[in-house]
Amino acid sequence: MTDKYENPVSDEYMEVVMGIIMAGGNAKGLAFNAIQQAKTGDFAAAEESLKEASIALKDAHDVQTDLLTRLAQGEKIGWNLYMVHAQDHLMTAICFKDMAVETVEIQKRLWALENK
Repeated sequence: MTDKYENPVSDEYMEVVMGIIMAGGNAKGLAFNAIQQAKTGDFAAAEESLKEASIALKDAHDVQTDLLTRLAQGEKIGWNLYMVHAQDHLMTAICFKDMAVETVEIQKRLWALENK
């Protein structure tokens, strides 16, 4: 008898999942760094961190788009808790990066007002 939670997945599948998770985690970390850099007035570093976060998100999004294309073409793509977790990481990172962009802009305005 097999465990009802048993769902073997291929190494290739897990590489895709882990790639999305890692890229999302890296992007979120870079976005967090951007906020911290902006709080100290280092806006050049903050902008660079946001650019790097965008690159990481693009990499993850490209993998996601490839999976969706393959699915649309009729390929069977296994969706399980691993993939749900990866998608959650990606969406959280995208939202966090968007908020970091806004936070950096607010910090720029605060610095300009305080240093008049």
